[in-house]
Amino acid sequence: MSIWWSLHLRREAASVPLARRLLMGTMETAGVDPDVSYELSVALTEACANAVEHGGAGAAPGPGAAAAGAYRVTAYLDGETCRIEVADSGPGFPCAETRAETRAETWAEAGADTGAAPGVENGARGGGRPGAARPVAPADAEHGRGLRLIEELADHVQFGNRSARGGAVVSFDKILKWKDTPSLLMA
Repeated sequence: MSIWWSLHLRREAASVPLARRLLMGTMETAGVDPDVSYELSVALTEACANAVEHGGAGAAPGPGAAAAGAYRVTAYLDGETCRIEVADSGPGFPCAETRAETRAETWAEAGADTGAAPGVENGARGGGRPGAARPVAPADAEHGRGLRLIEELADHVQFGNRSARGGAVVSFDKILKWKDTPSLLMA
């Protein structure tokens, strides 16, 4: 089975639960194990919250100004894998060295499809010096743990920049497990 959808959302807090509910409904309908669905929905929530908070600060006024107030969420359920991408029009991630031990080569192909610049896989959002590693937030910090949480919940993750239009792209995938009971699609 293959399911995909894409949303163009305003950078407003209310858009985050909308994307999460759509993902959860898709997973339930497809018969995905609830634990896997929950992990993906938390990762999606973090990526969307990041786009809402940081996704338009670097946009210049002009013809593309309307896009500065929006971000895009795309989800693909294809076979045994779910891939999610959240793209915004903000300042993007500063250049940073790659951490190859947590990445997969398949994301190089995904970057080509989305226009993401390859290789930006850790870095502080919208600040810091190019090449700087993303600082690890203290356990009691109010902010700064979302990207790390996405890395922990997903099987493969890429943080990149959209080359031509500017903005950040957070892409992640997870191998799916299925419920023991038949899904709605099978009934």
